[in-house]
Amino acid sequence: MYKKLIRPFLFQFDSETVHDFVLTRLVRNRVLLKYFEKLFQVNDPKLTQSVVNLHFPNPIGLAAGFDKYAKAIPVWKNIGFGFAEIGTVTGQEQPGNDRPRLFRLKEDEALINRFGFNNAGASKTASALESWKMKHLLHAIPLGINIGKTKMVELEKAKEDYLFSFETLWTYGDYFVVNVSSPNTPQLRELQDKSFLTDIIQILGGANTRLSKKTGLLPKPILVKIAPDLSLSQIDDVLKIIESTKISGIVAANTTIERKALLTDPRLAMETGGLSGKPLQKKSTEIIRHIYTSTQGKILIIGVGGIFTGDDAYEKIKAGASLLQIYTGFIYEGPMVCKKVNKRLIELVERDGFNNISEAVGKG
Repeated sequence: MYKKLIRPFLFQFDSETVHDFVLTRLVRNRVLLKYFEKLFQVNDPKLTQSVVNLHFPNPIGLAAGFDKYAKAIPVWKNIGFGFAEIGTVTGQEQPGNDRPRLFRLKEDEALINRFGFNNAGASKTASALESWKMKHLLHAIPLGINIGKTKMVELEKAKEDYLFSFETLWTYGDYFVVNVSSPNTPQLRELQDKSFLTDIIQILGGANTRLSKKTGLLPKPILVKIAPDLSLSQIDDVLKIIESTKISGIVAANTTIERKALLTDPRLAMETGGLSGKPLQKKSTEIIRHIYTSTQGKILIIGVGGIFTGDDAYEKIKAGASLLQIYTGFIYEGPMVCKKVNKRLIELVERDGFNNISEAVGKG
């Protein structure tokens, strides 16, 4: 019904307007949310995992960028996600780039976005999360917080900007992702350079230890989100930083600036911004496989890019990803996507003789 009736109707309107409308309506309708819980959730021990001291009811997560303002925290569990990542959150509030800034490439089952880290800033986001916490709705599933650089902050001061966001939000996140790979903030990808990234990770690691001792809580897992446009040698440099700083892992990968072999009208396909969806599927899987092989499976890999079906998801798991995230697939496949993917994963796990999805990781 979604593909035949609902999606064609929604696709008649501006992408971001539809996105904001749906998020707002979902949160307000508690009766609908309760119905979603029965309709969309798949609960099976074959899908559960304990990774980086966190329990995941299934491996399918919501990617950062969908819930930038932490507006819909209770929604994601009810729709069937095993975890959710909010943000990207920057140190200071910022409006992002001018609209329109989200474009559908229907023939390619892809999106181009150039949001530019529009968000409420770390302090206001912390207040929003505190509100959900007071309602006992914050940690129904693991919550990741994706942090990035404020646009007006110079590269030389980026580590302090990341630190402010990290310290402000530390108590609310179950894990944190350092986003140095969005193509929509000028110079941001330069932070993937060895010296910049090492400085950022080290200052966050120190704060993580300090806050852990102060609160008596475990340190929060920290991951780095990389661009799919890095060369393998550049990815290896990032992996060396992860090894030396002993952070938890990597998110592979962000949106791409490449525009190869697209079917969509070239005038639309050449809009500036990051491309996501089906065109990124193969490339992100290859990056995951390289990371898993290079690290011998010793770090957590969250796989992102072109996941629409259970078979897409399983391919990335067998390449080496323990957890996965969906964004564009959610737009094109609709709210049933988690249920369909998770049910198919159960079938594939059983077919291959595994007792749990974790046993399939890296077995490709």
